[in-house]
Amino acid sequence: MRDQHICLDEQLLLFMDQLEALEEKRHKLNSLIEEGWFSIAKARYSMGNKQVSSLQYASEMEPLVHVEDSLMESGTVEFKCNRAENKTDELTKNNLIEDIGVKEGGLRRRINTKQKENKEEDASEQQETDHQGKTKTESPTPENRDPLKWFGILVPQNLKQAQVAFREVITLSAEIASIQSAILATRKEMQAQMKEKQEKTGKTKPEITKE
Repeated sequence: MRDQHICLDEQLLLFMDQLEALEEKRHKLNSLIEEGWFSIAKARYSMGNKQVSSLQYASEMEPLVHVEDSLMESGTVEFKCNRAENKTDELTKNNLIEDIGVKEGGLRRRINTKQKENKEEDASEQQETDHQGKTKTESPTPENRDPLKWFGILVPQNLKQAQVAFREVITLSAEIASIQSAILATRKEMQAQMKEKQEKTGKTKPEITKE
C-alpha cells in the first residue's frame, strides 16, 4: 500500500510538471502569433495592403514542413516537424546546373550549325525548349518554395520577422500536441491507480455490525 501511495505521488508531481510546461508553451505560442501578425501589419503599412495579401500567393505551393506522429511505448503520441529546406536547396542547385548545361549546349549548336539547313536548327531549338519545359514542370521554381519570394525580391525586415515567428509557431504547435498527449496518458494512469486503490481499501475495510 505504501508503494502505491509513492507511485501516486510521483504521478501527481509528473502531472503538475506537464501542466506547467503546457502553460508555458501556450503562452509563448500566443506571444509569437501576436508578434507575427504585428510584423505583417507593419509590412502592409510600408508596402501597401495590395502588396501583402493573398493576391501574391503562388499558383503552385509546396509544403516546407511535414509533421510526423509516432506512437511511443508509454501510449503517448509524439509529434515532430521535419523541414524540407535542405532538400529544396539541393534541388535548386541541381536545377540551376542543369539549366546552365542546356543553355551552353544550345549556344554550341548555334555556333557549329550556322551553315546547316534551317530545319535542323528549328528541330534542335524545339528539343531544347521541350527539355526546359520538362525541367520546370518536374520541380517547382524557388519562388514557389520560399513564401517571401511571392512578395518581391527585396522584402522588408518586418515580413522576414513574421516568417521566423510563424516557423517557430509550427514547432511549438507540435510540442504542445505532444505534451497534451502525455498529459492525457498520465491522467489515465492516475485514474487507474486511484480506482485500484479504492477497490483494495474497500475490500480490506472492516465491516461494522450492529449488536
